[in-house]
Amino acid sequence: MKTFVIGHKRPDTDSIMSSIAYAYLKNELGDNCEARSLGDINKETKFALNYFNLKKPKYLNDVKLQLKDINYHKGVFVSNLESIYQSYKMMISSGLTGLPIVNNDNTITGLITMKDLSQSIINEVNDKLVTSYDNLLDVLQAKELLRFDSEIIGDIIVAAYKSSSIIDNFDFNENNILIVGDRHSVIEYAIRKKVKLIILTGDAYIKDEHLTLAKENQISVIKTQFNTFHTARMITLSNYVSTLNYCNSPIKFKENDFVDKVTDINNKLKHTNYPIVNKKNKCLGLLKITDLNEKIRKKVILVDHNEILQSVEGLEEAEIREIIDHHALSGIQTKQPINYRNMTVGSTCTIVYNLFLEKKINIPSDIAGALISGIISDTLILKSPTTTEKDREAVKNLALIAGIDYNTYGLDLLKSGTSLDGMSPRDVLFNDYKIFSLDDKKFAIGQFFTMNFIDIEKDIKNYIKTLDDVALENSYSLVCLYVTDIIKNGSYIIYNRSGKDYIDSAYITDTYQGMFIPNCLSRKKDIVPLIMSTIDN
Repeated sequence: MKTFVIGHKRPDTDSIMSSIAYAYLKNELGDNCEARSLGDINKETKFALNYFNLKKPKYLNDVKLQLKDINYHKGVFVSNLESIYQSYKMMISSGLTGLPIVNNDNTITGLITMKDLSQSIINEVNDKLVTSYDNLLDVLQAKELLRFDSEIIGDIIVAAYKSSSIIDNFDFNENNILIVGDRHSVIEYAIRKKVKLIILTGDAYIKDEHLTLAKENQISVIKTQFNTFHTARMITLSNYVSTLNYCNSPIKFKENDFVDKVTDINNKLKHTNYPIVNKKNKCLGLLKITDLNEKIRKKVILVDHNEILQSVEGLEEAEIREIIDHHALSGIQTKQPINYRNMTVGSTCTIVYNLFLEKKINIPSDIAGALISGIISDTLILKSPTTTEKDREAVKNLALIAGIDYNTYGLDLLKSGTSLDGMSPRDVLFNDYKIFSLDDKKFAIGQFFTMNFIDIEKDIKNYIKTLDDVALENSYSLVCLYVTDIIKNGSYIIYNRSGKDYIDSAYITDTYQGMFIPNCLSRKKDIVPLIMSTIDN
């Protein structure tokens, strides 16, 4: 089963590049991994992907459990032309109390249950036969003597009286199915009356002349070793299962339906069995409600985050295999021990680079480009206060492998993400956006790099309104946007109006919208700890 390597929502360059590089490393080590993205790729990351000819990761919407992740009874259904008896045997052998009924193209037509079968067999008096010749052979363990009809429809008559009484009192016709032993006069009488089918019981002998006469009159004949009583008791079980009374509009689910939806519906209905279908209503199998206990959880590796609010939807239903991160520890819990690598470095890509060294796996030039892009982005070309010697060493070595001058490439990379062309205030906020929680309070911080704050300042009223709207929509205590200028070595701050008290408290001053904060470059080191301590008070 494939493992998804994922960064955080609203992914930045470090998040995307560390997922690409780590998925490559894991695959080189024999795992089956794929990098995925939890959101749109920003301009800066697109620049890096294009520069090093790297494929953009596919989007991953969620890792919530779906019915396809459940060990339901795949391929278990019965044709509407199958016999009642075989349907019963299939239920018993599969340990089920229900079966979807399908037509010849596997389109679902209903659901038969053990209760339906029991009521039919015990309560109904049935002398009608609607089945196939082959079903009769199967159920009665019979031999074919003559076959003229593939489908057998008619009224069942059992030759239980003496021969003279039957001949004198029964006016057989072409709609009759006769169950008879070695009563040759009755057999001849039935043939001359052109009955539909003769079933010889107890391995009875039929005269050659009678067999020839039956052939001339195109009368089907089969022979069973069962005695007359057993044959009469079993014959209606050869009827098509579709002849029974059953639910022809059952509640059914698609394989892509989420398990929590199924659980919610079942809590109301309390059914035992649900057919599973595809988009075209073709039956895929049957879900027995207890099958929900047999889950195959989706597997994920988290990079560049360990905060559940920043991660993929449905993470609590997935199996977290590893976490690779350089942020403060959060509250994610796992169901079993995992590999967790957390280092005080400026970029997750630095950690991944060191894992390549530890595992002695060569780094190709494009992966080196991915790693150096993540480090340059997160450390602002090694100028951020979060930068460590390990980051500098990684950049130096990766630049050689990638064949670039990291300063020149770094400036081009950062500039690529600073353009406001075509971007709304909401786009700017969500370009690099993270959600945090502390006790019962949530707050969000967006960061945008530009060397021209004037364009944002001109539209600051719309930016403030956007932050107000986002805070109200999500019940956040604070939403703020830090517009970082690496040349001026600081950030301009814009915040939702109801969050002003938090910002004033954080910076111990009467702040204003668009205020410049010197030496404020790193969200992880300069911003989040300060906001956290303020909200915690």
